[in-house]
Amino acid sequence: MFLSVFDMFKIGIGPSSSHTMGPMVAAGRFLDLLRNSPFEARGLRASLHGSLAFTGVGHGTDRATILGLAGFRPETHDAQAGEAALAAIRREKAVAPEGLPRLRFDPQQDLIFDYDHPLPGHANGMILMATDAQGDVIVKETYYSIGGGFVLTEAELQSPPKEPARSETIHPYPFETAAEMLEMARKSGRSIAAMKRANELKHCSASALDTGLARIWTAMNACIERGLAAEGTLPGGLGVRRRAGEIHRALTAEHGMNLHAPHTTNDWLIVHAMAVNEENAAGGQVVTAPTNGAAGVLPATIRYWLDHVPSARPALISDFLLTAAAIGGLIKHNASISGAECGCQAEIGSASAMAAAGFCAVMGGTPEQVENAAEIALEHHLGMTCDPVRGLVQVPCIERNGMGAVKAVAAASLALRGNGAHVVPLDSAIETMRQTGADMSRKYKETALGGLAVNVPNC
Repeated sequence: MFLSVFDMFKIGIGPSSSHTMGPMVAAGRFLDLLRNSPFEARGLRASLHGSLAFTGVGHGTDRATILGLAGFRPETHDAQAGEAALAAIRREKAVAPEGLPRLRFDPQQDLIFDYDHPLPGHANGMILMATDAQGDVIVKETYYSIGGGFVLTEAELQSPPKEPARSETIHPYPFETAAEMLEMARKSGRSIAAMKRANELKHCSASALDTGLARIWTAMNACIERGLAAEGTLPGGLGVRRRAGEIHRALTAEHGMNLHAPHTTNDWLIVHAMAVNEENAAGGQVVTAPTNGAAGVLPATIRYWLDHVPSARPALISDFLLTAAAIGGLIKHNASISGAECGCQAEIGSASAMAAAGFCAVMGGTPEQVENAAEIALEHHLGMTCDPVRGLVQVPCIERNGMGAVKAVAAASLALRGNGAHVVPLDSAIETMRQTGADMSRKYKETALGGLAVNVPNC
């Protein structure tokens, strides 16, 4: 099992990695399929199923699908160009992606929210179709957005590519469980970040890795700053007001007047997480960590470390990210990072575990303490439902990121007070999260059919 740090941390657009980025990626893959098809397409159709249907409008799935079919990509998305393209597509009822002829596509008729027929492979399913001049379907593909911006076709989901046999010539540290990770760390004397770096270097140069990690942190930090500077009401009709900037100004003033109380350190953590997720809710550029809905936890924890820990060194940010990615990879491989599959425990819980691990590592924690920190953070998110009010990634999602960051720091601090020995292994917490997600009612898994989504007035 190998998931690159750049698979876990992807620069994209809000508000959802699975509902916005994933469908846009799927649409791009479908265009590539058409470019290599012997059939001459004249039109396009799309149907959204399961969670993509139930919370699709609130998560921008319709917009992402339309723009993806027009040739837009998450990593290069320009918001102004996107708005202009959407207006033109709705007016002209056609898209013109590069390398293909002009294709009929009326969003009102050709984009269907199918609430009654969930697809069997995953809660986030979509079917994309190309039609001929008579309107008959000539090319059809089913895609699943499995969380964190990852997309698989139906065939890929059913028959995933086989992992090569374990060998040091492939990856020097091919751990698939936390237990294996710790055993390899003990035998090698290396940190989790050092092992993860060695694995990454099988795929890219050291300079490319360092440049990529620096780019990831720059994008995360820029998102925080944009969120702190922005004001106004978030889109979607729920009337949620941006609060991060106002809170940040108050915290800064209190600190300048020497009114800073110890408990307000948590407020700095929370406000930086909220800044990211207010940007995400507004459709801005964010970095999956491991998802968009949980994108604020890890950047807020890094900022807390940089701003409030005297021994913090920016040179260690790469170790923070590599450690976090190692933990996130274990969770994704053995359970899920998808709210539609396992509830919010898979998103905020995973993000908090990743942030706790990274923070513990840069604070000098041993691999055993790092694993303990991740376990504590994940354990205390078990059972958390995904119940977005009106299907928007706003309530309770924005504040929930702040609380996930607070838990991450608390978990790391607790782990650092011990020697790494603990009762519940991280592998057991991950497996429990998987089982809990499997048992969880669908209405609590990003459908907006239960929980806060039905008990909070949203009109």
